[in-house]
Amino acid sequence: MILTLIEHEGGQPAEVSLQALTLARRLAQGWASPQSGAGDARSTSPAQAQLAPAPLHAVAIGAAPSLADSLAAYGVEVLHLAQHDRLDQYAPEAWAQAIVELLTLQPKAIIAPGTERGNEVLAHVGARTGLPMAANCTDAQPGDPLRVTRVRWGGSLLEDAQLGGAVKLLTVAPHSLAAEATSPASSLTVRPFAPALADKDFRVRVARRVTSDTGKVSLADAKVVVGGGRGVANAESFRHLEALATLLGGVVGCSRAITSLGWRPHADQIGQTGTRIAPELYIACGISGAIQHMVGCKGAKHLLAINTDRDAPIMLQADYAIIGDLHDVLPALCEALKKPPPA
Repeated sequence: MILTLIEHEGGQPAEVSLQALTLARRLAQGWASPQSGAGDARSTSPAQAQLAPAPLHAVAIGAAPSLADSLAAYGVEVLHLAQHDRLDQYAPEAWAQAIVELLTLQPKAIIAPGTERGNEVLAHVGARTGLPMAANCTDAQPGDPLRVTRVRWGGSLLEDAQLGGAVKLLTVAPHSLAAEATSPASSLTVRPFAPALADKDFRVRVARRVTSDTGKVSLADAKVVVGGGRGVANAESFRHLEALATLLGGVVGCSRAITSLGWRPHADQIGQTGTRIAPELYIACGISGAIQHMVGCKGAKHLLAINTDRDAPIMLQADYAIIGDLHDVLPALCEALKKPPPA
């Protein structure tokens, strides 16, 4: 059995959780075993035996039975719902304890999305059980030890490694693979359970959440992102980026240098220490392309770079490039977008 931690909001699974489920399903298929009732194993050759993938289970924290419909489309057979009156807010040690209690099901692997929460919770699971953990994996091949490929050094290289342990713990690098639905499981069983939690499991927990109602799509969910770096020159010039983003139905982001200068809030930062984005189109304006920034935007389907320096590192990663001053290019793009399409 393969167990996957599902992060959700309002009963809807996060996209990164569906990506983790996709890798989990591939791993389950690789860990196939002879199907029960497929005949006498003594008279059936391995080539003739019908192989069944390892069962795919999921675990979610809090009451979210509506998850079942979404997860069934990704091959989940059993959804374990950890329910407790103190699990209304995130508490990493409590989440970890809930997962530890599911070890009685003897999973071959426990997989989580490589988010701040996913990495933190699985690290606590590893600490409580003495099991090793591999973070930010992009691929995994079944075996003992498990063969994994993972992102290292801020996304500048991929590492092939082996992961041992009676139960393999790994997280999936966000946006390293696409979430792929499959034929729904014939039936998905929901199994609520109440983990035995102590006061020490709540030493760290979210006390309250404050959300800003901007009326805009979040940076992580936007289909179009217009990002600005030092080449924007000053905070006032971000008005050009705002204008272009509005016309394209997108949002504005920035590099770490911009937040350090105080021109934009940290919530707008794209990069290793900011938000990781995966839009259909990312327009990078006046951004050189430091590794830390490229880690944050590597999930973009298409990258357009606007820069006066044709040798900037970002040009090696860009699908399209405009060599020019963004203060001239962006107003021109906006004027072109305002024109009605030709008849």
